[in-house]
Amino acid sequence: MAVSVNGLGSGLDITSIVNSLMAVEALPQQQLKSTQSQQEQLMGVLRGLNTKAAALATLATKTGKPNAANLLTATSSAQNVTATATGAASPGAIDVLVSQVARTQLAVTAPMSAWPADGAGSAARLTFVDSTGATTEVAPKSTSLDDVVSAVNASGGPVRALKVSAGTDGSGTPLYRLQLTAAQGGAKGAFTAYEGSAAEVTAGTATDLMSRAGSAVVSTAQDAKVTLYAGTAAEQVVSSSTNTFTDLLPGVSVTTTPAAVGTSATITVASDAAGISKQANDLVTAVNDLLGTIAANSSVRTTTSSSGTSGASGGALTGNSTMRSVAASITDAVYRPTANGRSPSELGIAIQRDGTIAFDQAKFSAALAADGAGTRAALEEISSRVGAAATSASAPASGSISQLIAGRQSIVNDLSSRVAGWDQRLADRRTALFKMYNAMDTALGTLKSQQTWLTSQIAGLPTTSSNSK
Repeated sequence: MAVSVNGLGSGLDITSIVNSLMAVEALPQQQLKSTQSQQEQLMGVLRGLNTKAAALATLATKTGKPNAANLLTATSSAQNVTATATGAASPGAIDVLVSQVARTQLAVTAPMSAWPADGAGSAARLTFVDSTGATTEVAPKSTSLDDVVSAVNASGGPVRALKVSAGTDGSGTPLYRLQLTAAQGGAKGAFTAYEGSAAEVTAGTATDLMSRAGSAVVSTAQDAKVTLYAGTAAEQVVSSSTNTFTDLLPGVSVTTTPAAVGTSATITVASDAAGISKQANDLVTAVNDLLGTIAANSSVRTTTSSSGTSGASGGALTGNSTMRSVAASITDAVYRPTANGRSPSELGIAIQRDGTIAFDQAKFSAALAADGAGTRAALEEISSRVGAAATSASAPASGSISQLIAGRQSIVNDLSSRVAGWDQRLADRRTALFKMYNAMDTALGTLKSQQTWLTSQIAGLPTTSSNSK
């Protein structure tokens, strides 16, 4: 930028003059910035709408999946027995008698300071036999119990090992036990642990670790069991390796606790009317959120000035055909009759005069009570249609709102480039103006100096008296 010291030659305020001229020169750039700001504001509105449309698409698509509205609740008459149900379940009830709960086998060896060595002085091998009779042979690196634990856990066999402190012996040497836990719960996790190779186990010469004094099987492996139709000819025992019986009935899982052994419980499955009503209400709320935002940014507002003059101003989306199309497609998806000819208004979902959607929970609950399957199917169909319309609007790249944002972004980028171009143009113009006015100031200073010299010369000329002859 050019530098000027005001008033050296002419006394002119060159900086103020140049600033005033530059304010006029910058008017085109200011107009570009104003347009850019408006476009960025519009993009902010569009991004917010796209977020709402995407959220609606996710919610509606989830509710629109087959059986998504078939919400059921499963209850148990016993405190220590719980039940859960999925959409695949059917209403009904069944009695169960809890016979036993699942246990994971856990055993501990006798206390020892180190793992025994074999006849060759190497660490003795361990062999585990699982519930199917398969053997896993483990060869520790040394007699260190830490090495034994590492070897067992790295073997991929049926047992996981842990070293546990067991006090000291008579000489003060620390003692430890190997805690052996089945890798899987229930009867399938049962195992036997031997000191010796697999061949020695087969030959019957290996030592069962639990046969040594001080060792113990803390917990035996067993499955959980419940009895259905107890005391009848149809009595049936159902087993599970865990305390949860998955799909004891289609879509129904039952979980027991140790305190439930010997308990008889009635499992009841019923339709979750409150949950289904919430699904419908959440859908309508999300639709209204999107439609309300579109309407608020599309409305024309009338204003009156202090002088009484009326005027009108539009919103960021006023006249935007794309957003009108989005609102229309979602509204149509909500209130269009379903495939079986039912009107959404029969379910308590109705369009209002202002374009919003109303949800009458009492009416929906009555429809659900009168025709549960039909009402759930209608809700799923409406949700599926809304999900498709919202996805069409918000899908990345292909969505109509997404494409609108991309188009506006292109305009903003072009405006940014043009504004940046004006920055250099105005800087060059400011430099030129300073150069011109500095030259003018120098010229005026020279003329002023000449004027001063001439004035001093004239003042030095001899004067004559009016009385001289």
